[in-house]
Amino acid sequence: MTEQPPGDREPSGADGAGRSSESDGSTAGETGLDASDGAEFSLADFHDACQQAGRPVLTADALAQSIDVTHERANEYLDALEARNEVSQLNVRSDPIVWYPTELEDLTERERAVVFPKRREIVLDQPSQFTRAQLTQFAHLTDTNGDGGYRYVVRPEDVWQAPHEDVEGLRRTVRQALGATNEALESWIESQYDRARQFRLYTHEEGYTVLEARSPEIMGNVARQTLDDTHVHAPISETEDWVREGSEAAIKRLLYEAGYPVRDERDLAGGAELDFELDVTLREYQRTWVDRFADEGSGVLVGPPGSGKTIAALGVMERLGGETLILVPSRDLARQWAETIEANTDLDPDQIGQYHGGQKAIRPVTIATYQIAGMDRHRRLFDDREWGLVVFDEVHHVPSDVYRRSTHLQSRYRLGLSASPIREDDRQSEIYSLVGPPIGTDWNALFDAGFVAEPELEIRYVPWTDDEEANAYGSAEGRERYRIAAENPAKIEEIRYLLAAHPDGNVLIFVEYLDQGREIAEALSVPFLSGETPHRRREGLLASFRDGDTPVLVVSRVGDEGIDLPTADLAIVASGLGGSRRQGTQRAGRTMRPAGGSLVYVLATRGTREEEFARRQLQHLGRKGITVREETVDRERDESAAADEGTTS
Repeated sequence: MTEQPPGDREPSGADGAGRSSESDGSTAGETGLDASDGAEFSLADFHDACQQAGRPVLTADALAQSIDVTHERANEYLDALEARNEVSQLNVRSDPIVWYPTELEDLTERERAVVFPKRREIVLDQPSQFTRAQLTQFAHLTDTNGDGGYRYVVRPEDVWQAPHEDVEGLRRTVRQALGATNEALESWIESQYDRARQFRLYTHEEGYTVLEARSPEIMGNVARQTLDDTHVHAPISETEDWVREGSEAAIKRLLYEAGYPVRDERDLAGGAELDFELDVTLREYQRTWVDRFADEGSGVLVGPPGSGKTIAALGVMERLGGETLILVPSRDLARQWAETIEANTDLDPDQIGQYHGGQKAIRPVTIATYQIAGMDRHRRLFDDREWGLVVFDEVHHVPSDVYRRSTHLQSRYRLGLSASPIREDDRQSEIYSLVGPPIGTDWNALFDAGFVAEPELEIRYVPWTDDEEANAYGSAEGRERYRIAAENPAKIEEIRYLLAAHPDGNVLIFVEYLDQGREIAEALSVPFLSGETPHRRREGLLASFRDGDTPVLVVSRVGDEGIDLPTADLAIVASGLGGSRRQGTQRAGRTMRPAGGSLVYVLATRGTREEEFARRQLQHLGRKGITVREETVDRERDESAAADEGTTS
C-alpha cells in the first residue's frame, strides 16, 4: 500500500505558509549545484529569514518572499546550504518541503516548544503527557505528524473556559506547558481571560433578568452597540440593563460573537433532587470532564467516538443530582439512551421517560427529540417542569434553525456532547454560546493511553468498470454527476475484494443512496438497514450484528447518528464522500474502541471529484493523529483474479 503523498497532507510543525511552493525536492547533487554555488547566502542569512517569517522552518516560497528573490534562486540557495550540510529538508503534510537548520537534529529526542505569539500557535516536539495535559487547559490541538510533533492554537474560547479561578493560576499553567515565559502570548491570554469576565446575567430580587457589565465603558461601547430593544427593555444604571424575557440566549450569542462571553449567573431552577448511583467506574479523563463541567456549570464534552461521552454525561447527572432532560436527534437514540441509563445506573425504569412520536412520558429523567422539544405545543410541558440539567446529544445540530428553538429551555446546567462539533456553515461558535464552552481531551492522549483504538484509514481510488460509465460521468452535470461517481459499479467488486481480504469480524458498509444500498446488499446477499427499515426489523438486525450472526451489514445515512450502531472491525464507505467532515468522523468512529486492529476503507472513483471529497472529509482526522493512507486500485488486478478464478473452476 502506498503512503499518502506529501502534497496531500496537513502541516505538522509549519502552518502552511509555503503552500504554493513548486519545489520538486531535488537535492543539490541532482541539480548539479556545487557547494560553492550560492555562497553569498549563508546559514546566518537563513536564520535571519526564519526570524523575519516568524517560524523555525521555511519553504522555498517563504524564503523567496522573505529575501525578495525568485523561487528558482531560493531553491538554489537551499540546495547549496544542504550540500554544505547546514540545512536539511523534510516532507510534511500540506507543504511539499520545509527546510530547517541541521543543527536542530541534535535536539530531536528532547521536548521542546516553539511559540509564535502573533498567530497564537505552539509547535511542540516530543512533548510529555504532562505538557499535553497542561496545554489542553488553554489551547486546542490542531495537528500532529504522528512522529512526536504537535501543533496547538490558542483560541479565545479555549482561554474563556480555562479551569482557573484567577489569572495567576492560568499563567502558571501556561509557563509549565511552555517551559518558559512568553510575554507576548501571556499578555494576549490574560486579555482574553479578562474579556470572559466583563459581562454577566443575574436574577434581580424582583425576579427579572439583568445584564451587568464590569464598567460603564464596556456596557456602552460593546453591549449597547450590539443589542437593541428586542433584547433589553431599558437601562437600570450605567452598568446594568433590564433584559427582555426569552432573549437571554440571543444576548449570550451576540456578545459571544462580539468576543465577550457572558457568565450566566441567573437563579435558574435546579430541578427536583434525583439521587442515584452509577454502576460503572469512570476513567480518569471522564472524571476530569465531570469535574470541569461541575466547575463551569455548562459545557460541551468533545472526544472521539468510543471515548465514553454518554457514560461521562451519566457521571455529570450523578454529580448534580437533579432531574434531567436529554435531547437527541431521533427516537432510536432516545430508546438507546434509556437502555444505557437502565444498564449503568440504579434508577428504576419508571423513573426514565421518552417523549417523541412513539412515546410521550415525562419522568425525572426524560429523553426527547429536538423536534418535539422545539414545538410550541409540547415545549410548555417541558417548561413547566424544573430541570436541573439539560443534555444536548449530537450538539452540532443546535445552531440549525429547527433545533435552535430547543435551547430556549432553561435550566441551571447545560451539557452538550459531540465527537466533532464542526459545521460546514461555520456556525460552530454558536454551539458554545448557546450551550457552553468546549471540554475535552486531545485524541492522541486517548490513543496513547489505550482507551480508544486508532483506526487505520485508507482511501482507495477505484477505476470505472468500462468507458461507458466514464463517458456518462463526463457528460452529466451537478448532483447527477456526483451520483454517477458515487454509484460506480466497480465499487461492488472492490467491496468483494476487501471482504475476501478480511474474512473475519463484523463489517459495516456505508452508502449514500438507497438504490446503491439495495444493489450492494443484493450482490453480496447481506441485509440493508435504512430509514425505511421498520423499527422491529432494525432492532433485530442490530442485535444479530452485535452477536456475530450477521457479520456484514449495509447501512444508509441513518447510521451516521440516527442510531447507535454496534462497533465494527471493518468499515467500508462505498459512497457519501460529499457529506460533511463530521460525517467522516462518525463513520470512522464506528471502529474506534479499545479493542484495536480496526480498519476503515473509503472508496472513491478515480479521476472524479470524489477524490477531493475523500481527502477533505478525512483531512481533519489526519490532524488528530490518525494515519490516512491512499491506494490506487489496479483494474488489471481484478481482471487477473477473475481469470485465475475461471481457470481454477
